[in-house]
Amino acid sequence: MSFTTRFNNTITGAIAGAIVPVTAFLVFYLALADGSSLVQFIDRCIDAGNLLQFVSVSVFANIVIFLVFNHFDMLRASKGVLGITIVWALAVFSIKLF
Repeated sequence: MSFTTRFNNTITGAIAGAIVPVTAFLVFYLALADGSSLVQFIDRCIDAGNLLQFVSVSVFANIVIFLVFNHFDMLRASKGVLGITIVWALAVFSIKLF
């Protein structure tokens, strides 16, 4: 069973779509934390009003795995990534509105 056949399912795409934005946010944290803890970094982002921007850019990282899955013709996995990306976007919009 080939790699693309084995991992071409919606669950794989959903898991990847959930993990990549969290990883991208952690990269932002490591790059910008200046020695503070993750909680302090998040509090500082909330105080500055930047948290939603960081989350939005982190979710934008899903386009990379979406394009990789499309390149390898893994359309079911792409569907999972797209579904989770929509959930992330709805969460950002709901936080922004309320």
